[in-house]
Amino acid sequence: MKYIDLRSDTVTLPTQEMREAMYKAEVGDDVYGEDPTVRKLEEMAAEMLGKEAAMLVTSGTQGNQVSIMTHTHPGEEIIVEENCHIITYEVGGVGYLAGVQTKALKSNKGVLNP
Repeated sequence: MKYIDLRSDTVTLPTQEMREAMYKAEVGDDVYGEDPTVRKLEEMAAEMLGKEAAMLVTSGTQGNQVSIMTHTHPGEEIIVEENCHIITYEVGGVGYLAGVQTKALKSNKGVLNP
């Protein structure tokens, strides 16, 4: 039986095919919007989601931080589930980077009750 580890994007290893694709990929500086591979991926994601644009981030943690900073201002509070990834694994990053405090609520199997 093949084991697939979905704990985190940090524990995955690329296959030989993935390594070859990375080696062959046309690259450029994505900070200046010059990487055609990143641009294409962002365009595909935006189209699939019916959005105006999309942004590639390097990890789920970075995605969480960008999302929180987009919707809050320093000094505000976000409501999270008591065992959520942000509380359990992101070691206070939301407070340090976004200046936002978390309010952890109990849940029923991950679902917050009104």
